[in-house]
Amino acid sequence: MLIYGFHALSARLKQSPESIQEVYVDADRMDGRMRDLLALCKVKATIVHQVKSGRLDSMCPGRKHQGVVGKATEQVLTRDLDELLDSLEVPPFLLLLDGVTDPRNLGACMRVADGAGVQAVIAPKDKSCQLTDVAIQTSSGAAESIPYILVTNLAQTIDKLQERDIWVMGAADEAEHSIYQVSVPKSVAWVLGAEGSGLRRLTKERCDQLVSIPMRGQVSSLNVSVATGIVLYESVRQSL
Repeated sequence: MLIYGFHALSARLKQSPESIQEVYVDADRMDGRMRDLLALCKVKATIVHQVKSGRLDSMCPGRKHQGVVGKATEQVLTRDLDELLDSLEVPPFLLLLDGVTDPRNLGACMRVADGAGVQAVIAPKDKSCQLTDVAIQTSSGAAESIPYILVTNLAQTIDKLQERDIWVMGAADEAEHSIYQVSVPKSVAWVLGAEGSGLRRLTKERCDQLVSIPMRGQVSSLNVSVATGIVLYESVRQSL
């Protein structure tokens, strides 16, 4: 697989340098960011090829590679939800995505989740985005540190979380109370749906509580990554 962009490639080099087979960089770019990346590659004993920008364009057609591309083996983080939950020494703080299919939205959600301290992002295998190169690049390194777990049935997964005394909260426009009117437990799993369609019916029915995000303007909804940031950081604020 290919990893491109300074954030994503630097994060992989720091987290798992042995997974980077070789790095290709724009020979005509030598600013501070490039010097820092080359220094990191030297410390990690990573093979570097200086090439013309056209070669990088052909490797990542249509992508904003920023002049850096790495060839890497797939990074395998924890993919078993029970294993992850059993290993936690702090209250679970999880993000469930219901029907998010855009890789940029997935990457942005993972970036927010990592920043807020979420331990895993969970999504159904059906009608969800895979962890593509675009999602990895958009996550700005978060894909290298936070597990993305695909489950067969999201509704049944919610049931399992509740059996572990994890409170499941969903964001829905029609909810009676807003995010700012409720108390968020420390052990919580947030569920958000795709922009426009929102949460599916079975997902809504299984949530312990639904909350809305106040909308004061003319638009009716927020991008899922923006909504994710609002609810996750309200959890963080209440936990302080």
